[in-house]
Amino acid sequence: MRFWDFKRGLGSVALLVDCGRERGLSEAALLRGSGISPAQLGDPNVEIDAAQELKVIASFLRLSGAPPGIGISVGSRFRFSTYGLWGYGLVSSASALDALQLALRYLPLTYLFTQLQFRREAALAVLQFEEPDFTPELRRFVVERDMSAAASLMRELVGEDFALQRFQLRLGRPPASAGPARLFGATLLHGARSNQLAFEAALLERRLPDANPITAAMCEQLCAELVRRRSLQTSTTAAVRQYLEAPGMKLPDLAQMARHLNTSERSLKRRLQAEGSSFRQLLEQRRRALARELLRERRLSLAAIAERLGYADLSSFSQAHKRWHGVSPRARR
Repeated sequence: MRFWDFKRGLGSVALLVDCGRERGLSEAALLRGSGISPAQLGDPNVEIDAAQELKVIASFLRLSGAPPGIGISVGSRFRFSTYGLWGYGLVSSASALDALQLALRYLPLTYLFTQLQFRREAALAVLQFEEPDFTPELRRFVVERDMSAAASLMRELVGEDFALQRFQLRLGRPPASAGPARLFGATLLHGARSNQLAFEAALLERRLPDANPITAAMCEQLCAELVRRRSLQTSTTAAVRQYLEAPGMKLPDLAQMARHLNTSERSLKRRLQAEGSSFRQLLEQRRRALARELLRERRLSLAAIAERLGYADLSSFSQAHKRWHGVSPRARR
C-alpha cells in the first residue's frame, strides 16, 4: 500500500487539531493551507488526500515546536472509533489474530504514512514500520505516531495486560530529548536497524469479547467497497504533483519519482509527455513555489534552502532563482 494512492477520512486530522487546541494552538492556524475547513472536521463524508493531512501535521509541528516524543503522545490517542468502519471490523473479529489480518488487508483505510509488515519471530509477534522519505522532523513524527497508535490499538484489542517486549526506532535520539520514552512496559531504543514493535505472539490467540461473525463479515465487505471507492484514479501529472507538493518530502529526481510510482523512468517520461507535461517542468514549478515559501518563513539559511530544494550547492540555487525572478535569493529576504 502507498498512502498516495488512496483518499482518507478526517479522523486523524480532527484528533491532531484537538491536540493542538490543548496546547493553545488555533484551529485556523493548524488547518491553514490544507484545503480543510473547520466545518468539515465533523463531517463523516469528507475525504482528503495524504498531502492535505501532511500539511496539517507540518503546521502542528511548526506551531508546537515539535517537542521530543510528540509523535508517541499523539499516537497514544488513537482508538478504534477514530478509524470508523475499519475499527469496528477489528473489534468484531473472532480473535486478535483475525483482527490483525483484517487490519493488514485494509491498511488503505488507516492513516498510516509508514509501510507496515507483520511476522512471527520465535515466541514474538513483530510489527515493522518502514519510514517514508520525509524530512527528518516530519519522518520522526509519523513513525512515532504510527507505532504508538498501533500499540494503543493492540492494547485496546487484547486488554489491559498487553505489554510490549520491544520498542525500537531506527532514528537516533533527538538532541533535546529529556530521557528514555516508554510505551506499554518497553523502553524506547534509538538507533536500531529498523522500526519495530514486538509483543508475545500468544496474545494473538486471545478471543475478543465483542466478536460477532455477522458484523465482522459485513464490515469486511464494506471495507473492500470503501477501498475501491477511495482508490485515486488520477493522471500521472496529478500523481507527480501531489507527491512533490506534500510538505516535508525530499524533492526526488526522475529515478526516485519513477520508483515512487512503481514504474520505469522511460514509462514515466512517456506518460507525462502524453499529458503535455514533463518531470523537469513539474519539479521546476515546485522548486519555485517552495523557494518562495521558505524564503518568506526565514527559518532556514540559504544553504539549507538550497539543500531542501535538491540543489547541489547554494550557487546552483542562486542561479535558478535569478532565472526565475531576476534577482538573487538573498535579495528576497
